[in-house]
Amino acid sequence: MNIIQIYKRFPTQQSCIDHLERVRWDNTPTCPYCKSTRQTPRKNTNRYHCNSCNTSYSVMVGTIFHNTKLDFQKWFLAITLVLNAKKGLSARQLGRDIEVTKDTAWYMLMRLRKAMVEYGELLQGIVEADETYIGGKNKNRHKHKKTKGGQGRNTKDKDAVFGLVERGGKVMAQKVNKVDGRTLKTIINRNVEEGATVSTDEWRSYNGLDGKFEHLIVKHGAGIYVDGLAHTNTMEGFWSLLKRGVIGQFHNVSSKYLNKYINEFCYRYNNRNNNQIFELTLQKALNI
Repeated sequence: MNIIQIYKRFPTQQSCIDHLERVRWDNTPTCPYCKSTRQTPRKNTNRYHCNSCNTSYSVMVGTIFHNTKLDFQKWFLAITLVLNAKKGLSARQLGRDIEVTKDTAWYMLMRLRKAMVEYGELLQGIVEADETYIGGKNKNRHKHKKTKGGQGRNTKDKDAVFGLVERGGKVMAQKVNKVDGRTLKTIINRNVEEGATVSTDEWRSYNGLDGKFEHLIVKHGAGIYVDGLAHTNTMEGFWSLLKRGVIGQFHNVSSKYLNKYINEFCYRYNNRNNNQIFELTLQKALNI
Protein backbone atom coordinates (compact mmCIF):
# COMPACT_ATOMS: atom_id res chain seq x y z
CA MET A 1 0.00 0.00 0.00
CA ASN A 2 1.07 3.54 -0.67
CA ILE A 3 -0.50 6.97 -0.29
CA ILE A 4 -2.13 6.93 -3.75
CA GLN A 5 -3.70 3.54 -3.11
CA ILE A 6 -5.06 4.73 0.24
CA TYR A 7 -6.84 7.66 -1.41
CA LYS A 8 -8.22 5.45 -4.17
CA ARG A 9 -9.45 2.61 -1.92
CA PHE A 10 -10.64 4.74 0.99
CA PRO A 11 -11.78 8.12 -0.33
CA THR A 12 -14.22 8.83 2.54
CA GLN A 13 -14.59 8.28 6.27
CA GLN A 14 -17.47 5.88 5.63
CA SER A 15 -15.42 3.74 3.24
CA CYS A 16 -12.77 3.38 5.96
CA ILE A 17 -15.33 2.37 8.60
CA ASP A 18 -16.96 -0.12 6.23
CA HIS A 19 -13.58 -1.73 5.62
CA LEU A 20 -12.82 -1.93 9.35
CA GLU A 21 -16.16 -3.67 9.94
CA ARG A 22 -15.35 -6.20 7.21
CA VAL A 23 -11.92 -6.88 8.69
CA ARG A 24 -13.09 -7.18 12.30
CA TRP A 25 -16.57 -8.65 11.97
CA ASP A 26 -16.80 -10.00 8.42
CA ASN A 27 -19.85 -7.72 8.06
CA THR A 28 -21.60 -9.32 11.04
CA PRO A 29 -21.44 -6.72 13.87
CA THR A 30 -20.58 -8.43 17.15
CA CYS A 31 -20.90 -6.86 20.59
CA PRO A 32 -17.41 -6.53 22.13
CA TYR A 33 -18.91 -6.82 25.62
CA CYS A 34 -21.07 -9.97 25.41
CA LYS A 35 -20.11 -11.29 21.91
CA SER A 36 -23.74 -11.31 20.78
CA THR A 37 -24.63 -10.70 17.13
CA ARG A 38 -28.15 -9.56 18.01
CA GLN A 39 -28.00 -5.86 17.28
CA THR A 40 -29.88 -2.91 15.86
CA PRO A 41 -28.05 -0.22 13.85
CA ARG A 42 -28.48 3.26 15.30
CA LYS A 43 -29.70 5.78 12.76
CA ASN A 44 -27.26 8.29 11.29
CA THR A 45 -24.29 6.84 13.20
CA ASN A 46 -21.83 4.00 12.83
CA ARG A 47 -22.87 2.53 16.16
CA TYR A 48 -25.02 -0.47 17.08
CA HIS A 49 -27.34 -1.23 19.96
CA CYS A 50 -26.80 -4.69 21.44
CA ASN A 51 -30.15 -6.39 22.03
CA SER A 52 -28.58 -8.85 24.48
CA CYS A 53 -26.72 -6.68 27.00
CA ASN A 54 -28.38 -3.35 26.10
CA THR A 55 -25.13 -1.50 25.37
CA SER A 56 -24.02 0.67 22.48
CA TYR A 57 -20.84 -0.02 20.54
CA SER A 58 -18.91 0.67 17.35
CA VAL A 59 -16.11 -1.06 15.48
CA MET A 60 -13.59 1.08 17.42
CA VAL A 61 -14.38 -0.32 20.89
CA GLY A 62 -11.46 -2.25 22.36
CA THR A 63 -9.06 -1.35 19.54
CA ILE A 64 -6.22 1.14 19.11
CA PHE A 65 -8.80 3.46 17.50
CA HIS A 66 -11.00 3.59 20.62
CA ASN A 67 -12.31 7.14 21.24
CA THR A 68 -10.29 8.60 18.37
CA LYS A 69 -11.51 11.91 16.97
CA LEU A 70 -9.32 11.71 13.87
CA ASP A 71 -10.58 10.74 10.44
CA PHE A 72 -9.76 7.13 9.66
CA GLN A 73 -8.20 8.15 6.40
CA LYS A 74 -5.45 9.82 8.44
CA TRP A 75 -5.04 6.65 10.49
CA PHE A 76 -4.74 4.59 7.30
CA LEU A 77 -2.21 7.05 5.88
CA ALA A 78 -0.20 6.87 9.12
CA ILE A 79 -0.13 3.07 8.97
CA THR A 80 1.07 3.16 5.37
CA LEU A 81 3.75 5.77 6.03
CA VAL A 82 5.11 3.88 9.05
CA LEU A 83 5.16 0.52 7.27
CA ASN A 84 6.97 2.02 4.28
CA ALA A 85 9.55 3.88 6.39
CA LYS A 86 12.41 1.38 6.60
CA LYS A 87 14.25 3.46 9.20
CA GLY A 88 11.18 4.65 11.06
CA LEU A 89 9.18 7.86 11.07
CA SER A 90 9.39 10.59 13.69
CA ALA A 91 6.31 12.14 15.27
CA ARG A 92 7.19 15.55 13.82
CA GLN A 93 7.51 14.13 10.31
CA LEU A 94 4.22 12.23 10.58
CA GLY A 95 2.53 15.33 11.95
CA ARG A 96 3.66 17.33 8.91
CA ASP A 97 2.66 14.57 6.49
CA ILE A 98 -0.94 14.13 7.69
CA GLU A 99 -1.47 17.61 9.16
CA VAL A 100 -1.84 16.85 12.85
CA THR A 101 0.07 18.17 15.85
CA LYS A 102 3.30 16.58 17.05
CA ASP A 103 1.57 15.28 20.19
CA THR A 104 -1.26 13.72 18.18
CA ALA A 105 1.23 12.09 15.83
CA TRP A 106 3.20 10.70 18.79
CA TYR A 107 -0.02 9.31 20.27
CA MET A 108 -0.87 7.63 16.94
CA LEU A 109 2.60 6.14 16.60
CA MET A 110 2.52 4.68 20.11
CA ARG A 111 -0.91 3.15 19.44
CA LEU A 112 0.37 1.62 16.20
CA ARG A 113 3.44 0.21 17.96
CA LYS A 114 1.08 -1.50 20.39
CA ALA A 115 -0.43 -3.35 17.43
CA MET A 116 3.00 -4.34 16.13
CA VAL A 117 3.87 -6.62 19.06
CA GLU A 118 4.52 -10.16 17.84
CA TYR A 119 4.58 -13.50 19.62
CA GLY A 120 6.27 -15.73 17.09
CA GLU A 121 7.25 -19.37 16.91
CA LEU A 122 10.63 -20.68 18.06
CA LEU A 123 13.54 -19.75 15.81
CA GLN A 124 15.06 -22.68 13.91
CA GLY A 125 18.01 -23.60 11.69
CA ILE A 126 20.98 -21.26 12.08
CA VAL A 127 20.21 -18.51 14.58
CA GLU A 128 22.53 -15.55 15.18
CA ALA A 129 22.72 -13.99 18.65
CA ASP A 130 24.28 -10.61 19.33
CA GLU A 131 24.01 -7.62 21.65
CA THR A 132 24.31 -3.91 20.99
CA TYR A 133 24.00 -0.63 22.87
CA ILE A 134 21.70 2.33 22.29
CA GLY A 135 22.53 5.76 23.66
CA GLY A 136 25.61 7.14 21.98
CA LYS A 137 29.34 6.70 22.42
CA ASN A 138 31.12 8.19 25.38
CA LYS A 139 34.07 9.26 23.20
CA ASN A 140 31.79 11.47 21.09
CA ARG A 141 30.48 13.51 24.03
CA HIS A 142 31.76 16.85 25.27
CA LYS A 143 34.16 16.55 28.16
CA HIS A 144 31.65 17.75 30.77
CA LYS A 145 29.06 15.22 29.51
CA LYS A 146 31.28 12.14 29.56
CA THR A 147 30.34 9.31 31.93
CA LYS A 148 33.19 7.82 33.88
CA GLY A 149 33.53 4.15 32.95
CA GLY A 150 30.89 4.53 30.25
CA GLN A 151 32.85 2.92 27.44
CA GLY A 152 32.55 -0.65 26.14
CA ARG A 153 29.77 -2.84 27.53
CA ASN A 154 29.00 -0.54 30.46
CA THR A 155 25.32 0.48 30.69
CA LYS A 156 25.67 3.56 32.91
CA ASP A 157 24.80 5.89 30.05
CA LYS A 158 23.21 3.59 27.45
CA ASP A 159 20.80 0.67 27.12
CA ALA A 160 21.82 -2.85 26.21
CA VAL A 161 19.71 -4.58 23.55
CA PHE A 162 19.89 -8.30 22.79
CA GLY A 163 18.70 -9.88 19.55
CA LEU A 164 18.23 -13.20 17.79
CA VAL A 165 17.69 -13.69 14.07
CA GLU A 166 16.96 -16.82 12.09
CA ARG A 167 18.93 -16.68 8.85
CA GLY A 168 16.44 -16.05 6.08
CA GLY A 169 13.70 -15.73 8.71
CA LYS A 170 12.51 -13.58 11.57
CA VAL A 171 14.23 -11.43 14.15
CA MET A 172 13.39 -10.76 17.78
CA ALA A 173 15.06 -8.21 20.02
CA GLN A 174 14.54 -6.62 23.41
CA LYS A 175 16.15 -4.30 25.91
CA VAL A 176 18.03 -6.14 28.67
CA ASN A 177 19.31 -4.89 32.01
CA LYS A 178 22.46 -7.02 31.84
CA VAL A 179 24.42 -8.92 29.21
CA ASP A 180 25.51 -11.65 31.59
CA GLY A 181 25.26 -15.35 30.82
CA ARG A 182 22.10 -15.96 32.85
CA THR A 183 20.17 -13.20 31.08
CA LEU A 184 21.25 -13.96 27.52
CA LYS A 185 21.04 -17.75 27.75
CA THR A 186 17.58 -17.53 29.32
CA ILE A 187 16.35 -15.55 26.31
CA ILE A 188 18.03 -17.95 23.88
CA ASN A 189 16.53 -21.01 25.59
CA ARG A 190 13.08 -19.40 25.52
CA ASN A 191 13.13 -18.40 21.84
CA VAL A 192 15.32 -20.91 19.97
CA GLU A 193 14.34 -24.49 19.22
CA GLU A 194 16.48 -27.08 20.96
CA GLY A 195 19.04 -28.60 18.60
CA ALA A 196 19.30 -25.48 16.42
CA THR A 197 22.65 -23.93 15.55
CA VAL A 198 23.45 -20.72 17.43
CA SER A 199 26.15 -18.45 16.00
CA THR A 200 27.72 -15.85 18.32
CA ASP A 201 30.91 -13.90 18.87
CA GLU A 202 33.35 -14.91 21.61
CA TRP A 203 31.68 -12.92 24.43
CA ARG A 204 31.92 -15.10 27.56
CA SER A 205 28.19 -14.86 28.33
CA TYR A 206 27.55 -17.32 25.51
CA ASN A 207 29.70 -20.04 27.09
CA GLY A 208 27.71 -23.18 27.88
CA LEU A 209 25.33 -23.18 24.90
CA ASP A 210 26.85 -26.41 23.58
CA GLY A 211 24.68 -28.66 25.73
CA LYS A 212 21.39 -27.67 24.10
CA PHE A 213 22.52 -26.21 20.76
CA GLU A 214 25.30 -26.50 18.23
CA HIS A 215 27.38 -23.46 19.09
CA LEU A 216 29.39 -21.65 16.40
CA ILE A 217 31.81 -18.92 17.47
CA VAL A 218 33.34 -16.19 15.31
CA LYS A 219 36.32 -14.44 16.87
CA HIS A 220 35.80 -10.73 16.33
CA GLY A 221 38.66 -9.94 18.69
CA ALA A 222 41.06 -11.60 16.26
CA GLY A 223 39.67 -9.62 13.33
CA ILE A 224 37.65 -12.56 11.96
CA TYR A 225 34.08 -11.74 10.98
CA VAL A 226 33.14 -14.78 8.89
CA ASP A 227 34.38 -18.30 9.61
CA GLY A 228 32.39 -20.74 7.50
CA LEU A 229 28.82 -20.66 8.87
CA ALA A 230 29.94 -18.75 11.95
CA HIS A 231 29.09 -15.04 11.76
CA THR A 232 26.64 -12.51 13.16
CA ASN A 233 26.40 -10.30 10.08
CA THR A 234 22.63 -10.70 9.67
CA MET A 235 22.01 -9.54 13.22
CA GLU A 236 24.45 -6.68 12.82
CA GLY A 237 22.61 -5.62 9.67
CA PHE A 238 19.44 -5.33 11.72
CA TRP A 239 21.29 -3.32 14.38
CA SER A 240 22.40 -0.87 11.70
CA LEU A 241 18.76 -0.30 10.67
CA LEU A 242 17.70 0.22 14.27
CA LYS A 243 20.53 2.61 15.06
CA ARG A 244 20.09 4.62 11.87
CA GLY A 245 16.45 5.03 12.84
CA VAL A 246 17.28 6.14 16.37
CA ILE A 247 20.04 8.52 15.25
CA GLY A 248 18.56 9.81 11.98
CA GLN A 249 14.81 9.84 12.65
CA PHE A 250 14.11 9.90 16.37
CA HIS A 251 17.45 11.40 17.53
CA ASN A 252 16.74 10.26 21.07
CA VAL A 253 14.69 7.39 22.50
CA SER A 254 14.10 7.15 26.23
CA SER A 255 14.81 3.89 28.02
CA LYS A 256 11.14 3.76 29.07
CA TYR A 257 9.87 3.43 25.49
CA LEU A 258 12.85 1.74 23.83
CA ASN A 259 11.21 -1.70 23.61
CA LYS A 260 8.24 -0.23 21.73
CA TYR A 261 10.57 1.19 19.06
CA ILE A 262 12.46 -2.10 18.87
CA ASN A 263 9.15 -3.96 18.34
CA GLU A 264 8.32 -1.62 15.46
CA PHE A 265 11.62 -2.36 13.69
CA CYS A 266 11.25 -6.11 14.30
CA TYR A 267 7.70 -6.05 12.91
CA ARG A 268 8.75 -4.28 9.70
CA TYR A 269 11.74 -6.60 9.27
CA ASN A 270 9.70 -9.76 9.85
CA ASN A 271 7.07 -8.69 7.31
CA ARG A 272 9.47 -7.29 4.71
CA ASN A 273 8.20 -9.76 2.09
CA ASN A 274 4.55 -9.70 3.14
CA ASN A 275 2.42 -8.00 0.48
CA GLN A 276 -0.54 -8.02 2.89
CA ILE A 277 1.23 -6.22 5.72
CA PHE A 278 -1.29 -3.33 5.66
CA GLU A 279 -4.24 -5.69 6.14
CA LEU A 280 -2.31 -7.67 8.76
CA THR A 281 -1.59 -4.49 10.72
CA LEU A 282 -5.24 -3.45 10.55
CA GLN A 283 -6.30 -6.86 11.81
CA LYS A 284 -3.86 -6.69 14.71
CA ALA A 285 -4.95 -3.14 15.49
CA LEU A 286 -8.58 -4.30 15.75
CA ASN A 287 -7.84 -7.36 17.88
CA ILE A 288 -5.29 -6.23 20.45
